[in-house]
Amino acid sequence: MSQINTEIGERLRGIRELSEISQEALAAQLELTAAELAAYEAGEHDIPVSVLHNASAALGISTTELMTGEEAKLHQYCVVRRQKGVAVDRREAYDYRSLAYNFAARRMEPMLITIAPAEEGAQLHLNTHSGQEFHYCLEGSFVIRIGSHSITLGEGDSIYFDSACPHGMVAQGGKPARSLVVITM
Repeated sequence: MSQINTEIGERLRGIRELSEISQEALAAQLELTAAELAAYEAGEHDIPVSVLHNASAALGISTTELMTGEEAKLHQYCVVRRQKGVAVDRREAYDYRSLAYNFAARRMEPMLITIAPAEEGAQLHLNTHSGQEFHYCLEGSFVIRIGSHSITLGEGDSIYFDSACPHGMVAQGGKPARSLVVITM
């Protein structure tokens, strides 16, 4: 696994232990098995953004602190220049960049996501988490599956949905797609 996954996993385990929360108790709060949480903490698996958000809330820290090891410091505004968002190494299928990582007490998480086209025979990974999501396709096109529905979005198209519904995306046309995504917490 990547160095970023290892660092985030170590922070997750360390903060959980400092908070005197057992692996089983946190796993139950996150609706994971203890084995899944152990794998995330060991850096063996990519941690879904939804798990990062929920773990941060359960541990009483910001997502920024869990991802970077530093507290968000800005309170009035936060500017993130082109290509400078904090990369969140999640899955090969998605490249996430946090666009407000340094703003304290965020109530939403704006991200720029680059979505890879599907590899031959690859299965679409579906996520669920609390909150809602807004996706605005900036470049290319992608199919987003929400529950049993598959919707194709092209440049300029958008969708808003309940994140508790299983959802996942894959780029179309053999090229990556880029989307502005806002997740409420």
